[in-house]
Amino acid sequence: MTKLRLEPLTESHLADLEQLLGDPDVLRFTRLPDPPVPGYAADWITRYRTARAEGRGEAFAAVDSDGTFLGVALAPHIDGETREMELGYMVAPAARGRGVAGEMLRQLTEWAFAEHGVLRASLAIDVANVASQRVAVRAGYTLEGVLRSSYFKQGLRVDTQVWSRLPTDPEPAD
Repeated sequence: MTKLRLEPLTESHLADLEQLLGDPDVLRFTRLPDPPVPGYAADWITRYRTARAEGRGEAFAAVDSDGTFLGVALAPHIDGETREMELGYMVAPAARGRGVAGEMLRQLTEWAFAEHGVLRASLAIDVANVASQRVAVRAGYTLEGVLRSSYFKQGLRVDTQVWSRLPTDPEPAD
């Protein structure tokens, strides 16, 4: 597993984010527009900065000890009243296969529980994204079910798995 840290996503990560948001696998398995419109990455950073200030969302850049960009870890939806949070992650192509997604999700989940007192963290995963499903299992998430035809992209309807983790769930085995 790669050691990494999460830091708030800012304009300093723009070039790396633009590259990540153009990756075919990221576009295939996320809710991002395909193709992203010009300026999308910069607008995305601005939207997350606003969401951060309002307490309704968060985006982190995952970087290694040298500051190399590894991906992003997200809380696209934070509900402070119900203490629920949707989480997500995207790994840069060069960082895949090294445990980066699992470590990002572990740190993001810990942040949600410890810093925000979240009572339910959830993931929405495309049913075809088997690699992300494995990450969810290793991070101690429970598959709740499938939302059929729940997302429309590129002219296709996509089924989405819903995964969750509660702070009372057992810690995942290493």
